[in-house]
Amino acid sequence: MGTLYLVRHGQASFGADDYDQLSELGHRQSVRLGEYFAHQGIHFDGLIAGTLRRHKQTLAGILQGMNRAGEHLSWEGLNEYDSEAVIAAVHPEPLKKPDSPEMYRHHFRLLRDGLAQWMAGTTSPRGMPAYGDFVAGVAGALDHVRANHYGQKVLIVTSGGPISTAVGHVLGTSPETTIELNLRIRNTAVTEFAFTPKRHMLVTFNTLPHLDAPELRDWVTYA
Repeated sequence: MGTLYLVRHGQASFGADDYDQLSELGHRQSVRLGEYFAHQGIHFDGLIAGTLRRHKQTLAGILQGMNRAGEHLSWEGLNEYDSEAVIAAVHPEPLKKPDSPEMYRHHFRLLRDGLAQWMAGTTSPRGMPAYGDFVAGVAGALDHVRANHYGQKVLIVTSGGPISTAVGHVLGTSPETTIELNLRIRNTAVTEFAFTPKRHMLVTFNTLPHLDAPELRDWVTYA
């Protein structure tokens, strides 16, 4: 039996011109997770990350917290969908940057609708693969882990979309459930699978064991 840990990136820069950049808190979240892994005596035999900047920065922070270095495998199939393209496919008019609770809610209502239509194949967001190809990219990473790391511990750093897709793929959930999982994943949350050469089995989802102290309550974020 092997263990796969999927970690969502630390807090990024939602609403900024460049979202794909960890905030200062996002970096601290990542380092804290690495410290937790080290304290638990967890050593990773394999490191895999998407190719986005926030994925690489989060992995670097985790390794810093573990006081170790390591080469990782870059996997484009673990990159997040383009949320702006998803929204534009159902709302062609330009959106203002969200700066109020209502505008944030409006943004995520549109995202939910856009994801549902993309998954159903009724829209084709610009510059994005078909949903089936997106799922295949995530499933390919899971297949790689099973084929190459049986009996080992593996860390994948990615985004909420691929993590929820991985959970949905393993459990056979509906698209609607996959969307709900996606919109609930917190920054640097850990999702754990046990795996054999034949299959993955969900153990935990969206946990924050490294942020469970009362003084770290303000470190829990979603964007």
